[in-house]
Amino acid sequence: MDFEQILEQLLASTRSPRGRFTADSTWPLLEARLKTARRQRLWRQARPAVAAACLLLALLGGWMAWQTGDGPDMLTVSTLAETRTVRLPDRTEVTLNRYSTLTYPARFEDDRREVALKGGAYFEVAKETARPFQVQAGDVEVQVLGTHFNVEAYQRDAEVRTTLLEGRVAVRATRHEVVLSPNEQAIYDKSSGTLVQHRVADATGETLWSRGILQFNQLPLEEIARRLSNAFQREIHVADSSLRAYRMTATFRTDESLEGILELLEAAGGFKREEREGRIELVRESRPGES
Repeated sequence: MDFEQILEQLLASTRSPRGRFTADSTWPLLEARLKTARRQRLWRQARPAVAAACLLLALLGGWMAWQTGDGPDMLTVSTLAETRTVRLPDRTEVTLNRYSTLTYPARFEDDRREVALKGGAYFEVAKETARPFQVQAGDVEVQVLGTHFNVEAYQRDAEVRTTLLEGRVAVRATRHEVVLSPNEQAIYDKSSGTLVQHRVADATGETLWSRGILQFNQLPLEEIARRLSNAFQREIHVADSSLRAYRMTATFRTDESLEGILELLEAAGGFKREEREGRIELVRESRPGES
C-alpha cells in the first residue's frame, strides 16, 4: 500500500482516532516512507508527498492532544454591531449584547457548568440542581442553579453589573458575596473592589437591548453616555459636570445610528457634542448672554 492510500484511509477514519491510526503505529511507517521517498524521488516530485506528510502529522498531533487532553474543547462566540443568541450544551440560552464575547466548553463536566463573559449578556439558565451554573466576568463570579439574569462586564466600564429578573443568584468578588432576589442588582466597583446590591424598579428594562431596544427611563446623562459607549464602541464622555446628573427619558432602536441618537438627545437636553482626539464629549450649550 503506498503513502497516498494510507493518507486517504486516515482521513476517512474520523470516527475512531483511538483505532488503527495512532501515533505509535503510524509514525514508524511514515518515517520509513519518507526515507524511501527521499532516496527515490527528486525534490520536485517529492513535494506532494511532503505536503501530505505535514497534513498527516498535523492530524496525528490533533488526535494525540484529543486523546491526552485534560478537558473538553473550548468554544468562543463574539459579536460586533449585532446581538446573537447561543444555545449551550445544557440547553441554557445566552443572548450576547453588541461587542461581547462568550467562552464555554463543547460539553460541560459532570459537576459544574462554567462560562466566561466579556461584555454584556442575558442568561436563561437551564435548571440543574446537581450542577451549578457559573459565569466568570473578570473579577466577578455569578453562580446560579436556574434563573434569568443580565450581566454587564465591558472592559471600558468602571463597574460590573449583575441584574436578576427571576430566581436567585450569588455574586462573588474579592472576598465579598451578595445574594440577589428578583429586581435586585449587584454592582462591583473595579477600582475599590467593593460589591454592593440595591433594588431596581423594573429589571426587565435591563434586557430590552436583547429585543433591539435602547431605553433610557429617567437615567442620568452620564449613564446614558456609558450605555451608548458600549452599544457603539465609541468613547463618549460628559465633559461638563453640570450635565452628568441631568436625567432624560428616551427610547431608540439599536439599529439607529449613534449620530441620529445624539442629535435627538441634544435637542431635548440642551447640550452639544464635540469630537476631541477620537472621542465624543458632551458639553453644555451656550445660551445668549453667556461667554
